[in-house]
Amino acid sequence: MKLKQRVVLLAILLVIFIFTKVFLIDNLDTSAANREDQRAFHRMMASLHVELDPRLDHTLQSPWEIAAQWVVPREVYPEETPELGAVMHAMTTKKIVKADVGYKGTQLKALLILEGGQKVVFKPRRYARDYVVEGEPYAGYDRHNAEVAAFHLDRILGFRRAPLVVGRFVNLRTEIKPVATEQLLGTFMTVGNNTCFYGKCYYCRETEPACADGDIMEGSVTLWLPDVWPLQKHRHPWGRTYREGKLARWEYDESYCDAVKKTSPYDSGPRLLDIIDTAIFDYLIGNADRHHYESFQDDEGASMLILLDNAKSFGNPALDERSILAPLYQCCIIRVSTWNRLNYLKNGVLKSALKTAMSHDPISPVLSDPHLDALDQRLLSVLATVKQCTDQFGPDVVLVEDRMTLSHL
Repeated sequence: MKLKQRVVLLAILLVIFIFTKVFLIDNLDTSAANREDQRAFHRMMASLHVELDPRLDHTLQSPWEIAAQWVVPREVYPEETPELGAVMHAMTTKKIVKADVGYKGTQLKALLILEGGQKVVFKPRRYARDYVVEGEPYAGYDRHNAEVAAFHLDRILGFRRAPLVVGRFVNLRTEIKPVATEQLLGTFMTVGNNTCFYGKCYYCRETEPACADGDIMEGSVTLWLPDVWPLQKHRHPWGRTYREGKLARWEYDESYCDAVKKTSPYDSGPRLLDIIDTAIFDYLIGNADRHHYESFQDDEGASMLILLDNAKSFGNPALDERSILAPLYQCCIIRVSTWNRLNYLKNGVLKSALKTAMSHDPISPVLSDPHLDALDQRLLSVLATVKQCTDQFGPDVVLVEDRMTLSHL
């Protein structure tokens, strides 16, 4: 063989060797990542059922101090939380030392201060579990049980971006009225034999109060995030106009995602992938009302999209509002870890997992069976949407590896 032919052959073999090595390394990395995703899924499934137990391993710390230490830029709580049951027990049992009207917003809520100085947001029950909210996907009052269910779905999906929520029964006469501010107390009334209040908010009306069963009111309490983590509000790029006959740009512009990718903070960092995770989360729970979202302040796009205010969910199990998935099917990208988790949850696993996770809650059963069945059906739609994307663009384009290191000091 001539020298020139030998050189060419060696060059070809070298190229083949390099490509083979890169391919093997990529496959090893991918396999390792997939194995870690599977291990994380099994850890989550093993810790689904949370007993509301007052005992704490850290006896020198309050449950509020423990929960505050969990918060980091990319998580509200860590993957392993042996104290979760104790924190949630405190949320549902600690004495209420002050009650006030809720922070600004469109829906009725109350701001409670629990013993130890912890703020929680109380959302009252407005509907029975089997009530179906008709009309627009964002219609109706807030659903307190939706906040509870959404928190546990956040756990199951492995996002860990939703503040802690638990159901609670409060006695309005003995627990709230004696510690209520004049502003809140002025909204109390009696309807028949029931104690009611209508609070103060954009849509709060004296003619539409929330009423207890006698004096006992069912609701949800959401743990207030630590004050050392101030929030920054952002307009959601896929927000609705809420005006009849007026469409948002994303509703008619097929190239809208390309425009979003050119604007900060979606042009770099994790925020766009967070938006897509959130679209999947919102589609599963039927939440078409995320017109704004919050992140931590001065984060330059690095912190998570925090999954706050999920109460406009689980209104109509028969309504699958596909437009909620617009960020996914317009951008056609998704985190590999999210994709893996969704696949682990198919074939009825999601419904079973959520039912188990919520079974400990004081207001259990949290959801009616039609809502649980709807979750499994919507999951299939999400998986089919991702498959359409991979068929069109290929998995290498659609499935994005984005694993960010999380630390809890």
